[in-house]
Amino acid sequence: MTIITIPKALREKLGDEGTDALVELFNQSGDRQKENILEFVEEKFERRLSEEIGRVNQRITDETAKLDKRITDETAKLDTRMTTEIAKVRTELIKWMFIFWIGQIGAILGILFAFFK
Repeated sequence: MTIITIPKALREKLGDEGTDALVELFNQSGDRQKENILEFVEEKFERRLSEEIGRVNQRITDETAKLDKRITDETAKLDTRMTTEIAKVRTELIKWMFIFWIGQIGAILGILFAFFK
């Protein structure tokens, strides 16, 4: 708290009671002024904080949407690639199954011809 000094000439004209009243008036005025300033700064801070929170929320929403789209795109690419790979493996497997069966039939026919001759 600031100490207020009243000049001697003014103190003599006002007297002790008037000087105390003047000092009290200054103190009350200063207190009200501090309260008003704090209230103004608090409102300004809250408004700014609300704006920043809104911006952050919007940015989070935008980034989440981008991430969701990217995940969807990558999943679609992976699904397409996996489908192609599975088709290739299936084709190779069927090819080798036929080769194996032809080999088995050849071996059985060879054994049968050797047995019946």
